[in-house]
Amino acid sequence: MEPVLRELAEEHGLYLDKQGYRPVRRGKKVTWVDDRGNSHDLDFVLERGGTDEKLGTPAAFIEIAWRRYTKHSKAKAQEIQGAVEPMLARFAEVRPFAGAVVAGVWTGNALTQLESSGFTLLKIEYAEIIAAFRSAGIDVDYDESTSDGHLQLQVDRFDQLTDAERDALSATLRTLAPDEYERFIADLNSAIVRTITRITVLPLHGTELQFGTVSDATTAIASYDKTSGNGDFQRIEVAIRFSNGDSIEASFRDRTDAVAFLWTFD
Repeated sequence: MEPVLRELAEEHGLYLDKQGYRPVRRGKKVTWVDDRGNSHDLDFVLERGGTDEKLGTPAAFIEIAWRRYTKHSKAKAQEIQGAVEPMLARFAEVRPFAGAVVAGVWTGNALTQLESSGFTLLKIEYAEIIAAFRSAGIDVDYDESTSDGHLQLQVDRFDQLTDAERDALSATLRTLAPDEYERFIADLNSAIVRTITRITVLPLHGTELQFGTVSDATTAIASYDKTSGNGDFQRIEVAIRFSNGDSIEASFRDRTDAVAFLWTFD
């Protein structure tokens, strides 16, 4: 996935945060911090306005996971959620794309869990993995009875591949699941290039009214004078609609914060 994401980043003027040294963060891991100060290690982040020295605004979080047996897929799905969902909450105002490339053997429940949490999935079946590596002369079809010697031989064969051969293997993996791959990239691309179709700004003035019962509240609403127009400024509510169907709603007590929020989409 890295060359694909790198190409998307270059095409749309984004920064691709991936494993490796980056001055703005410590170590080689893609470590981001949520709004509670907790660190999360991620696989790939596409950023708007990011550089080697500056963290940008996340446009997409993408996790990569492989499972040989279904018995561990539920736990891995929860691990992916645990890493990404706090970041989605921190950056909820910009609605980043959440994606997971899941390869190998997974239970339907594990995949449904991710999809119901808002993840877009790219699923690569175990048989497709086997076929791709077989094309490079490597046998990765193993089970608990496979000898360590046989597995070590496959690792050695992989280590001997040239960069060009590894790129060819990567391309083969993508061609073995063309429909899944194209749908995933289309959804990711749609989230990246989404455009604003409408911005609604609602300034709210008046005196806050609080009630202890539904009856009291409905009575007050029914008798409210819509023409009064009096009262102090309370807040500004902003609603943004995008071309891909996304929508974002935010509320601000400070006009400066509302302006800063809108500028993040320019």
